[in-house]
Amino acid sequence: MLVDTHAHLDMKEYDGDRDAVVLRAREAGVSRIVSISTDAASARETVRLAEKFAGIFASVGVHPHDAGKIRPGDFEALLLLAAHPKAVAWGEIGLDYHYDHSPRDVQREMFRRQIGLARKAGLPVVIHTREADADTLAVLREEKAGELGGVFHCFSGDENLARAALDMGFHVSFSGIITFKKADGLRDIARLVPPGRLLVETDAPFLAPVPFRGKRNEPAHVALVAACLAEVRGASVEEVARATTENAVRLFRLPASDG
Repeated sequence: MLVDTHAHLDMKEYDGDRDAVVLRAREAGVSRIVSISTDAASARETVRLAEKFAGIFASVGVHPHDAGKIRPGDFEALLLLAAHPKAVAWGEIGLDYHYDHSPRDVQREMFRRQIGLARKAGLPVVIHTREADADTLAVLREEKAGELGGVFHCFSGDENLARAALDMGFHVSFSGIITFKKADGLRDIARLVPPGRLLVETDAPFLAPVPFRGKRNEPAHVALVAACLAEVRGASVEEVARATTENAVRLFRLPASDG
């Protein structure tokens, strides 16, 4: 069994066949999915989906793209949602200097504030960083976010970032990018992550793995990520599935059953 630790099941790409997507994941051996929110409205819908489906759990939080759009009351609403029994993480939060959809100073301020909210809620954090590694690490260190635990999701950074994340106690999660032809450097990094810190995800509906690259991604495809990771690490798929599932259950405090 596998856990897809990062998907966006609330997104419009699934409006026509969401039930079938969840069913296909189960048939592919994906016992649990952590559905990640990007703003307050997304968090409400993600928690609603977690209530509807067994095996679906929710995060709450505001993506750095939307840091400049936070409205009065959003954080209070997120804290209330974070108290839901199927809310298991705060995120995704962090910094994105590639698109700069929100001003960088606002991104950093909201990143810090959300680490504080995650601490208040008692939840681990899901970290997004793109072309912002130095500032991301600085904020995490200054806010002592390693005490909360968490994961660098959809890892695509360099070895220095991976080692810094591990040194702070974070998990490192790999997505379909690891299957891409030109991802040799990322596959090298995947070999150095200890088994106890390894996670798998889809980031669905984005970043579908080979042979589905360019198409809509879905949680069932996390099995392809796990298979590639097993090949890269010289392990069996069963070993990778067991390790990543145990890590996800421990980090997100998931129930022993699919819930």
